[in-house]
Amino acid sequence: MQSKGPAIWKDRLSRFFRWQASSIIAMLVIYAAFVACVNPVFISIDNIINIFRSMGFPLMVVIGMTFVLITGGLDLSVGSVLALGGIICGLSMSAGIPVPLSILIGVASGSLAGFFIGGIIVYTGIPPLIVTLGMQYVCRGIVQVLTKGAPIYPLPAGFNAIEPTKLFGVLPLIVVISLFIAAIGHVTLSHTVFGRSIYAIGGNEEAAKISGIRIARTKIMVYVITSTLAALCGVFVASRLGSSEAAAGTGFELKVICGAIIGGTSTFGGMGTILGATLGALFMEIMTNSLTLMRISVYWQNLVFGIVLMASVLLDQYKRKLILRQSVKARN
Repeated sequence: MQSKGPAIWKDRLSRFFRWQASSIIAMLVIYAAFVACVNPVFISIDNIINIFRSMGFPLMVVIGMTFVLITGGLDLSVGSVLALGGIICGLSMSAGIPVPLSILIGVASGSLAGFFIGGIIVYTGIPPLIVTLGMQYVCRGIVQVLTKGAPIYPLPAGFNAIEPTKLFGVLPLIVVISLFIAAIGHVTLSHTVFGRSIYAIGGNEEAAKISGIRIARTKIMVYVITSTLAALCGVFVASRLGSSEAAAGTGFELKVICGAIIGGTSTFGGMGTILGATLGALFMEIMTNSLTLMRISVYWQNLVFGIVLMASVLLDQYKRKLILRQSVKARN
């Protein structure tokens, strides 16, 4: 009697590689194993905690960017909105406004930016690339006008103590909050009408409109969510640095978009998961950390990120074509 073991494992592997997050998991395991062999410090407890702490900042925004990309949109303004949130929060505290209220004001500035972005895209029909690129310059310009390029400090000690806080003396607060936001994002996409609407718009906007989905409201909401999370991230960055920096978030949008796409979110819309986005953000931080440990110049890091981004887009296109072929075969 022939053993069924090999057939079972073949079936399990086949199902694993059909899973949307399989690519990023395989990349993570292979790359982490390689770096650990080159420099064993990589797998030390302190370094792992440092990776997760650094991951918490982009992860907040990657969740929102995943929502935007699934609808078929794009947001290039998140780096500038991050800086705006931190600066508005810092200015509010400098004016004597209590820390909790200042944080709310900083986050609200991001929500307002997202509302304008979504409204312009929906009611003018201008492509998201153009609108968000324009908002990137608008927000960065507001920051420069308000600060003249100078950092805002000192900030209240209570505010500076927020980011370094560790739960149980080990887990950084930023990691807990980011994972909590990721969990909410997962539930929203997987188990709510709003989440199904996001997928429907990205899959076929005309069909979604005929189905009665409120296209305008849904699109505006995803940009509000993304910009709100970017401003919240800016508040945490200011707390970590102990000052509100005008240059904060420069180039941040590249890391966020890379994280979402590497995690399996399609640039064509209609496809993506929060789990994949979380793993994508983790992969980006592992890359940054490992390149530093391997003493590779920081000037090479953007080159590496760009190559990884292009490879991820090519992989996305290949998987979409593969899924399309499989659906055609199933119908025939």
